[in-house]
Amino acid sequence: MTSILTNNGAMVALQTLSSINNDLTDTQNQISTGKEVGAAKDNSAIWAISKVMESDVAGFEAVSDSLSLGESTVAVATAGAEQITELLKEMKEKVVAGTGENVDHTKLEADVNELKNQITSVIGASQFNGANLLNTAGNAGITVLSSLDRDASGAVTASNITVASVDFEANLDLTTVSMTDSTTAEASIDDIEALIQAAVDGAAALGASAARIERQNEFVTKVTDAMKSGIGSLVDTNMEEASARLKALQTQQQLGVQALSIANSAPETLQQLFR
Repeated sequence: MTSILTNNGAMVALQTLSSINNDLTDTQNQISTGKEVGAAKDNSAIWAISKVMESDVAGFEAVSDSLSLGESTVAVATAGAEQITELLKEMKEKVVAGTGENVDHTKLEADVNELKNQITSVIGASQFNGANLLNTAGNAGITVLSSLDRDASGAVTASNITVASVDFEANLDLTTVSMTDSTTAEASIDDIEALIQAAVDGAAALGASAARIERQNEFVTKVTDAMKSGIGSLVDTNMEEASARLKALQTQQQLGVQALSIANSAPETLQQLFR
């Protein structure tokens, strides 16, 4: 039955065209924003996962900043410890030379005192952002945020790397080294050896901590990159696929308009029945 009041063909064509237009709008939005899941209404489960991962990425970027700060602090302390080791080796040369009888002990002692002053200066200057791992004031060491660990239940815990202070200010007793004559110089040889060993041990400990922080920073960077890639695979638009879908929908839209036009013109044929 044909009715001039109810055009079923036009209604079907209109519904189809409306659906095509909605799909076309979604596809155009995906192409313009670059995101297939840009809001919770697009895919609530994927959107929720991506937002949690994005928060983790932000956390890991903050962790990376913390590790970089810790790495710089330890690097400065390590450089100071290595410099002190070299100064103590130079001091040892003076002490050994002072064990001879036919030497100028006054000049040697003056050189040794200058080396002591230089060591004290290096200890005081080996700080980064106020943190000094070589003096007594920094005896507590530093704690560096190294990771944020999320378990299966979603609970997050922080992991830290603790770097102990070597406190050269207290552990290197430079007053034990004396150069007044050959006897005191000879007695100071064991003392200078102990000082060198303490400096070497301290520098080695700081170097090991610096290497650990550097490796952790590299790992956090790789984890962050992997998470960003994972988020992208979840929510980013596949541009090749979207391009093909856009072309298909545009074709469907043109055909839908034609189908609606044909359906709307169908009642006009009824006029022929009344001629």
